[in-house]
Amino acid sequence: MSVENQPRSVSQVEQYEKCAWRWYLQRVERVEPRPAAWSFHGTAFHTAAEAWERSSRRMEPEEVVDIFRDEYTALVNKALDKEPDTDLWLAAGRYTGGEDIERRYNLGIEHTRAYVEWSRNNEPAIWTEPTDGGPALELYFMVELGGIKVRGYIDQVIKVKDGVRPRDLKTGSTKSKFQLQTYGIALRELYGLEVNDADWYLARDGRLSRPVKLDQVSADELGERYAAMDAGVKRGDFPASPGFDCRFCDMAHACFFSAKT
Repeated sequence: MSVENQPRSVSQVEQYEKCAWRWYLQRVERVEPRPAAWSFHGTAFHTAAEAWERSSRRMEPEEVVDIFRDEYTALVNKALDKEPDTDLWLAAGRYTGGEDIERRYNLGIEHTRAYVEWSRNNEPAIWTEPTDGGPALELYFMVELGGIKVRGYIDQVIKVKDGVRPRDLKTGSTKSKFQLQTYGIALRELYGLEVNDADWYLARDGRLSRPVKLDQVSADELGERYAAMDAGVKRGDFPASPGFDCRFCDMAHACFFSAKT
């Protein structure tokens, strides 16, 4: 399926709105992205947290940590095979690419242990998906918004007194209310659930965010953003937005506009 006709997602819309040229380089030109340890940190943490929850919280904490270690190491090694020069890896702050790989390995272990402890102490009630009877973890959805097919995965759906609450697990600092709003609409439309708010689990702090109210935007309003992005792609409209964020862009090495900033 061509990129013009693919279903859209939260990440596609937000990437396109931030810099449509990056969207083009990644999704049309298929440029190989510069690796970043923060990405592997997030993926490995999600894998470990999901395994812990699917075990009904019966795994030993060190077993969960081992899942993080194995996943992170495998992802880093695969990326090193493609780009062995860690000086060319993306890294935040004062760290080099090589330093960030080691730092995030240790940080991810801390985050994983802290999540297991937090989950044991707070015992969030994972909603049961009625179709397969399994826990709503990494719950796939496909809905139509603004006439556009939208798909994604919800990290966790939590049972609360007045319905359910979508929860996103965050290892970084960037949070998307648009993402949570999309999740809320998806759960309402697909399952007829009462969804009044959502939240983030903040791995850096070992706690939940404050609940985010989801009654301030309608499905039509969300749909307008998806439709606008989809229309831009179909027009072949990919304006660049060079600036400060180029230093964190995994497409910058292949971007003419970034080189001029």
